[in-house]
Amino acid sequence: MHFEGSVEIAAPRDRVWAFVIDPNQVGPCGPGVESVEVIDETHFRSKAKVGVGYISARFVVDLEMAELDAPNKAVIKARGQAPGTAVDATASMNLRDGDAGGTVMDWVADVNIAGTIASVGARLIEGTANKMIGQTFTCIRTKLEA
Repeated sequence: MHFEGSVEIAAPRDRVWAFVIDPNQVGPCGPGVESVEVIDETHFRSKAKVGVGYISARFVVDLEMAELDAPNKAVIKARGQAPGTAVDATASMNLRDGDAGGTVMDWVADVNIAGTIASVGARLIEGTANKMIGQTFTCIRTKLEA
């Protein structure tokens, strides 16, 4: 599945960059995230409970900041598992100056899901994913614009 969009954030680019590359700050903005463990500067592990339709699963996800070009671009690769389900994802974000000193984040994510959760159907998964993406960006904006 492919997702993309742009988000305007009323905060300077250096502040947005510092927030989104810090797993301890951005991690709690992910719906269902229960914990974030920093392994080293570019690797971390997250545990999250995710529900799609009538199926709920607790994922352990290993994430790698595969490319960092401060304060412009980041690429993150993720691989996770839950009982009977696996997910692989690659996401990238590009930051650019917005209006009145703000920042625009252009982002793209490609996600592959296999197993039990995939069996509920792409339309239901996409709807749930879009809702979770919206919640994540609302949280990020709220924290950065405070």
